[in-house]
This record gives sequence, structure tokens and C-alpha cells, in this order.
Amino acid sequence: MGLYGITAYSVVRRTGEIGIRMALGAARRDIVAMVLRGAFLQTGIRLLIGIPAALAGGRVLAHQLYGIQPRNPLMLGAATLLLAAYAFIAGLIPALRAAGVDPIRALRTE
Repeated sequence: MGLYGITAYSVVRRTGEIGIRMALGAARRDIVAMVLRGAFLQTGIRLLIGIPAALAGGRVLAHQLYGIQPRNPLMLGAATLLLAAYAFIAGLIPALRAAGVDPIRALRTE
């Protein structure tokens, strides 16, 4: 919900900018790509912080619990792919909504 909310709020705040871009000839796929790029940038930053934290947390738990492996690349990879899929879906919904904005209506809202 967090990534979707942030992306949707960003799209609402940038409605005027998106309207100007579309009025100047930007294709819908360019608008979708712009919004998805922002969502994946946020996800990438979170992964850069989260993966080392998960590896460090695994080491701590391995010392405290019996039979716990400190690293499980299969689970870490699966969690990363699941997060990337979630980021794509969470970014795609506001991106498609932004691509459907009527440029004249968007320019009149401001």
C-alpha cells in the first residue's frame, strides 16, 4: 500500500505537468514509463538498503537460534522478485491513470 499510495499521490500532484507533456506531444507510453521509473527507483533504493539488512539479520539469528542458515539465496531471490512484481503492479495502476488524463482538463485544474 505504501508504494502505491506514494506513486498515486505523486501522479495527482503532477497532473498539470503530465497535461503539459501530453499537450506537447508526449505519448502515453512515455507517461507510463515516467511513472514506472519513479516507482522502480524507490524500490531499488529500498532493495539496496534491505538486502544487506536482511543478510545481517540472518547472521544475528543464526547465532541465536539452532539450525538457522545465515544466508538463503533462494528465499532472498524469491522475496526480491516478489517485491519487484509488487512494485510493477503498484506503479502501473497510477501510471495508466496518468496516461488517461485529458490534457485540457489537466491544464484547467491549476
